[in-house]
Amino acid sequence: MNIRRVRFDHPDAVKLNDEVQAEYHQRYGDGGDATALDAADFDPPRGVYLIAYDERDRPVATGGWRSQDRNEEGNEDGDAELKRMYVVAEMRGRGLARRMLAALEEDARMAGRVRMVLETGTKQPEAVALYTSSGYEPCAKFGYYRHHEESLCYAKRL
Repeated sequence: MNIRRVRFDHPDAVKLNDEVQAEYHQRYGDGGDATALDAADFDPPRGVYLIAYDERDRPVATGGWRSQDRNEEGNEDGDAELKRMYVVAEMRGRGLARRMLAALEEDARMAGRVRMVLETGTKQPEAVALYTSSGYEPCAKFGYYRHHEESLCYAKRL
């Protein structure tokens, strides 16, 4: 797997974002994640967006983090918010998500962030399993979906 930094508006990032949004819609029936994101949110040093490519140079996994500090949505100073973790269906079960997560955590740590936080949902049990097995623990709800029953929030000290 070859992991590359790209902008969130890179054509491969847009393609994979469309795929993950379709999956969110399939699972939740709500049109996808309505959290406002901008390509600049992921520009270093305040964030990063990564895509993993397979041996044939096809984009197969994605994820990013963006800086958050204390705000009205429940973030804390020093947060790195994990966004758009996704592995294409035919590549799941090969450890790509775990490798992507490790790369994002290391990048956020090197950027001086102190805590990685994420929102997921009750209809994403494989995501919950990945995060809890990687040391994430439930935390106070934050972000766009903080008032939704299906929302689950996790955090891990970097």
